[in-house]
Amino acid sequence: MHKPKVILWIVAGIALFCCTAIGQDRLPQSSARSSGYDLKREGTLVGTVIAYTESSTTPPLGAHVTLQTPGGVVDVHLGNARLLMANHFNIQAGDTLRIIGENVAFGNTAPFLARIVQKGTQALAVRSERGIPVRYVAPKNTGESKPQGGVL
Repeated sequence: MHKPKVILWIVAGIALFCCTAIGQDRLPQSSARSSGYDLKREGTLVGTVIAYTESSTTPPLGAHVTLQTPGGVVDVHLGNARLLMANHFNIQAGDTLRIIGENVAFGNTAPFLARIVQKGTQALAVRSERGIPVRYVAPKNTGESKPQGGVL
């Protein structure tokens, strides 16, 4: 007479274990989705350039700027340095930049991914609204290169 109760408890325990395991499998997937670029989470950084690197070996690869902001030092990913150069967007230590973007988890870090970079009156879109870096495309004729970016 006690066997049905024992079996019922075993079945309930297995069902609970299976549901817990399934729920744990789903957590990383949903958090991976939330770590993507989202315009609703964008913010603005304003600060002074401490250092600029055209080709960083730190992921995400590409141009990075280290910015001193009132909140501290921030690593900002700018995308492809050739896009900046083609648009005559020069960055040097001491420059003041305004950057629109957001922090996105990338491996073990969460760099600030710039979407729009502004220096003075010059602004350049370096990432799409979906967070995809704008590609540099070489001009077809070797004559004068035209700016490719621009604010969306």
